[in-house]
Amino acid sequence: MTHHNRRQFLGLVSAGAVASTGFTQSANAQETPVVEMGNNYFDPIGLRVDPGTTVRFELAAGAHSATAYSDRIPAGASTFDSGTISEGSFEHTFETPGTYDYYCIPHKSLGMVGRIVVGSSGGPAEESPIPNGEVPSSEAILEEGAIAYGSNSGGSGNTGGGMMGSGGHGMMNGRNGGGVGGLPVVGGALGMLGILGGTLYWLGNRSSLQSSTDHSAKEVLQNRYARGEIDEEEYRRRRERLDASDEDVSD
Repeated sequence: MTHHNRRQFLGLVSAGAVASTGFTQSANAQETPVVEMGNNYFDPIGLRVDPGTTVRFELAAGAHSATAYSDRIPAGASTFDSGTISEGSFEHTFETPGTYDYYCIPHKSLGMVGRIVVGSSGGPAEESPIPNGEVPSSEAILEEGAIAYGSNSGGSGNTGGGMMGSGGHGMMNGRNGGGVGGLPVVGGALGMLGILGGTLYWLGNRSSLQSSTDHSAKEVLQNRYARGEIDEEEYRRRRERLDASDEDVSD
């Protein structure tokens, strides 16, 4: 291979490598993030994308919608609403940077909400907690990129919805406070009181039984002495032993 041909060959290889790299980057840039809509959840519940990214909301189960809060998206941003769908998917392209909060129309009251941060956080959604359910903080979303439903990543919003849990889809995190979770504690306390009462009752009966037994033993001893079965020395020795036993019980 001549020097000229070698330079041409290397040039073609370099051009091919650049073209290949550019194609790969372009393909990666065109990848569409997917938010799954399942039984009362969006997953990921928090997502960060670049401006101009198209996000696909895919139905996994039931009938749901992906609907933006009109007052919780950046100024000048286009709103979105898939309407309630029972199959297929819905796509929306996010052009304006900022924070977008959205919800499911049929399950809004159950706390089915989500948050998408486009570029950097900002806008009305950052000024007050989300009114239904709970979403991760924008800081956590920017740090992690995507936050799965059910994770504890700096939740922000009205905890009454109870949708953010720990451990996966459909997990509730017990925000009812003094609800059913308090029953084992109450039951345990009642059980301890029952055990204590039973112990005191047993000790009282034991003392009474011991006293009754001692009186019977003294009567038997007295009768044996009266019948001459034992002498006075034996009688006194056994009586002293019974008296000592009474003192131990009373102590």
